[in-house]
Amino acid sequence: MTRLLLGVTLERICKAVLLLCLLHFVIIMILYFDVYAQHLDFFSRFNARNGSRAHPFSNSSRPNGTAASYGAAGAEPPSASARPGANHSSTEKPLQPCQEVPPGLVGRLLIEFSSPMSMERVQRENPDVRRGGKYSPQDCVPRQKVAILIPFRHREHHLKYWLHYLHPILRRQKVAYGIYIINQFGEDTFNRAKLLNVGFLEALKDDEEYDCFIFSDVDLIPMDDRNLYRCYEQPRHFAVGMDKFGFRLPYAGYFGGVSGLSKSQFLKINGFPNEYWGWGGEDDDIFNRISLNGMKVSRPDIRIGRYRMIKHERDKHNEPNPQRFTKIQNTKMTMKRDGISSLQYRVVEVSRQPLYTNVTVEIGRPPPRLARG
Repeated sequence: MTRLLLGVTLERICKAVLLLCLLHFVIIMILYFDVYAQHLDFFSRFNARNGSRAHPFSNSSRPNGTAASYGAAGAEPPSASARPGANHSSTEKPLQPCQEVPPGLVGRLLIEFSSPMSMERVQRENPDVRRGGKYSPQDCVPRQKVAILIPFRHREHHLKYWLHYLHPILRRQKVAYGIYIINQFGEDTFNRAKLLNVGFLEALKDDEEYDCFIFSDVDLIPMDDRNLYRCYEQPRHFAVGMDKFGFRLPYAGYFGGVSGLSKSQFLKINGFPNEYWGWGGEDDDIFNRISLNGMKVSRPDIRIGRYRMIKHERDKHNEPNPQRFTKIQNTKMTMKRDGISSLQYRVVEVSRQPLYTNVTVEIGRPPPRLARG
């Protein structure tokens, strides 16, 4: 009986060993064919590359495989390898759309403003950014083309930190973007919303393919690169939790700091109001315009929508607007006549810097206030 059991056990062990050997053989064959296929792919690409060098005007050397129009005068007909039905393999695969959530994001970021910053350093850190502050990913097709607009005056120190942090974040987010600094000319009262209206039009003059617009203050830096700078089905408020507010929303209708609207959303609300001179009120007016046009504000999770603000004193000629509360109550009556449709300004200068495009504009001055009593 013992011998019988021993024999059965040995038989089972032999079968198990045989199965392991068979499994090992199958795995080896799979790896072999995989390596063999990679070698074939390498040699085919190598031959195709050499072929394109030998025939620089062949179809394979053109971007996206665009064929020349050989019916025109002086154009040569395609070679046999480029004709339909020929045994011809493409040299490069077409780029795929960028992923909804890019794989290179790092999440929570350490943001600090104590280290000295210079434009030269930021430029060295971002060699892939083209002149004018433009960038597009090379390994995938971006889903949107984004113009980032910053209302500006006398904030060069803040701008260096903003560019230092935002360029790498936007590149990791696989965004095709351009950065526009809308600089108010002169020393009259500051008008944030009117500058953003100007930025919308000037960015479209520069590139009519922009379909998303991010409106950002220069002193606000996102603390998480999962806060994706793109447009959504509803207008987007990005700066959900600022450090100055204890990383929480100050009130439900708050729409300040950093926001984003698609081209169609922006035009639907007639852009931003032009008559908010001085600090405050325009972001509440924008929130009212969005609500009155049947849209809702979307926001990221409070843990992702955190921002650090560069501390500073209030700018001269940007004092609180005493008329802001009255104007906010009248949005429904004013939004059709006061906005992008009534915008007037004069471009003083447009200069393309290595990391951004500067648009200096004259936007006028506020109307005289009526004397009290």
